[in-house]
Amino acid sequence: MTRTSETAENWSVLCRKPPAVHVPQPCIGIPWESDHEGLPEGGSRGSGTIRRGIGAALSGMRTLNQNRQILWFTLLAGLLLAGNSISHGILGYIAWTMLSSETEWLVLNFIIEFATLFCLVFLLTGLVLNISSKKEGQTSFFEGLTGAKNYLKAIFSWSFVLALAGMLLFIIYFYSPDWLPRNHFFPNILGTLFGYLINPLMEFPFNPTLTLYTFFDPSGYREFSLVSWIYPSGIMQALIFSEINLLLFILTPFVVPFIVLEHKTLMEAVVASFPMMKKNWDEIASCIIFLLVVTSGVFLTYLLFQAVSGMSTPDEIISIRPENIWIALALMYDIALFCFAIVMATVGGIAALDLYTSAKSRDVSVKYTEPTGVVI
Repeated sequence: MTRTSETAENWSVLCRKPPAVHVPQPCIGIPWESDHEGLPEGGSRGSGTIRRGIGAALSGMRTLNQNRQILWFTLLAGLLLAGNSISHGILGYIAWTMLSSETEWLVLNFIIEFATLFCLVFLLTGLVLNISSKKEGQTSFFEGLTGAKNYLKAIFSWSFVLALAGMLLFIIYFYSPDWLPRNHFFPNILGTLFGYLINPLMEFPFNPTLTLYTFFDPSGYREFSLVSWIYPSGIMQALIFSEINLLLFILTPFVVPFIVLEHKTLMEAVVASFPMMKKNWDEIASCIIFLLVVTSGVFLTYLLFQAVSGMSTPDEIISIRPENIWIALALMYDIALFCFAIVMATVGGIAALDLYTSAKSRDVSVKYTEPTGVVI
């Protein structure tokens, strides 16, 4: 009885209580009764779980608005991904001029992705520590990063596993052996998804004719400008790996919270994460779909950008070579869209922690209310 009460008290400390919404129990501002009515395991299927998933996303937006220290995570993650694009651009230049083996290229890509994922997981650990801090008021995000140093071994191991899994997915897609059903499955499903995401980036304003060959100097041998390797080549390569990394984080959203909040080993965190994923898959799916719909809606504003540019400039000029003013506006639009995507990724990280604390609180509540034959 005492142990259960202590566990419930510990988990109640981890959940935030937004000042604008006063609720007696934790998590995302939805009444506690709806969290566990209908099923003995503590979760109701149908509209209740969809509401909780969307509520977690909205709670993440509200938390980001209230705790501006979290924007440091957004800024550092954005700079990290920009550095990742530059690294892939430089690697492309090195591969074009020096490397003679695809194995060397894959090894260098693995090193870049491992370094990127290590920094991302480190930042994510700092984010979890910042949000779950028991101090009164807002704590500095850098205090959370300082605390993340205590988990360097687990961060290193988890980053290595993610980088290895990501490279395997990359190799399977682009270098799959003949015995895999690549001719049917990969082009028809993954290839279609990849094309849907990448093809618009070939259009204005995302690619305002600044292609690799725009800067080509035919007087020299392999004379491509390094800038052209970064944009668009480095960005396109970084997008490919970013999609893979995003998929891996979506499939393992609770590993870092388990490591940080329950001090589990990496193996224990991974083993505990999948049952929780299976039990709360509908909440997670509704949260992810909601964030993707919002992000896609903002992304589709590029059609308005194209329409406005076409009204003031003939289509022939846009398709061949936009005016300098439209190139500058296109780059500003690209940067704004990138910033929005990073903000939504931050919201997703906060929402994952919300879903985690909500699931753990329901588990504790179920154990606390189970009949034990002891008079409370």
